[in-house]
Amino acid sequence: SADDRALYSNQEKQRVFMSVVRPESSMHFYRLVTVSLAVLAVILLAIDIGLGVYYSKLTGQYTITDINEEMTKLQAFYNSAVKSRDDAKKELAKEISEHLHTEWELEHQTKRNKGYEKDIDKIQEEISAMKAHIPMIAEGCRHCLPGWTYMNSACYYIATPETLSRRPWHQARQFCINQGGDLFSFISLYILLLSIKRDLFHCTGPNKINVAVNSLINNYHDSSRFISNNGYWIGLRDADEEGIWKWLNGRRMTEGYWNDGEPNNQDNEDCAATYPNNNPFKSWNDAPCSYSLKWICEMAPKSGS
Repeated sequence: SADDRALYSNQEKQRVFMSVVRPESSMHFYRLVTVSLAVLAVILLAIDIGLGVYYSKLTGQYTITDINEEMTKLQAFYNSAVKSRDDAKKELAKEISEHLHTEWELEHQTKRNKGYEKDIDKIQEEISAMKAHIPMIAEGCRHCLPGWTYMNSACYYIATPETLSRRPWHQARQFCINQGGDLFSFISLYILLLSIKRDLFHCTGPNKINVAVNSLINNYHDSSRFISNNGYWIGLRDADEEGIWKWLNGRRMTEGYWNDGEPNNQDNEDCAATYPNNNPFKSWNDAPCSYSLKWICEMAPKSGS
């Protein structure tokens, strides 16, 4: 009908209008939305990038600062530890040095004390020897010259004073001769022969005299000298015939008190000397007559003349 056609015509117009107008506005709207979203995304991206950069810079700055502060603190702590270590080393070195000096001083004092003990022992021995010599000196005043010792019925002089220099055998004998005696040659044996039998005298006389003389020279022994310089010439030698030892009166020696391995005639050793020895039966050595030693003189007592 006419009305239907009019309605249909209006609907067609609307469709045409919708088909013509709606797509353009929709595209515009979509574009607007798209552009807005794009701009918003760009803005958000820019803000995000800016915030990231700012945060990164801020965080990096604070991190570096913190690390630098920690490094500074650690360096200060390390320097303090090194200084403490160096101070401790210096203190330890000082303590070690003081301890070492203390040990040296203690060692020195110990040596001095030992030296004092030796001196005391030596003085005590000298006192004992002097006490033992008092009777001999008292008798010597009646029978011997001043400075001589009366022992075993004879007078003996031991050249111990340092004012008397060591001398060769011949010069030492000349000293004894000038005093009215001779080198120690057991002359008291002949005096003892007047009162005891010859066989008993031969067994006991020389031993007794040699022990007594050895005891005297041991008392005057200077341990600071070499033993070779502490000998005393006696009146015995083998100058006439090697190996045949004779006393000054020409009598052949029948009993000697040689040390082990002596006499050995090294360097033409033709004169005998007695040396300090704890064993008096091993106190003789042979030596070159030109060698300088102390000596022992012997003389008959005044009452025995």
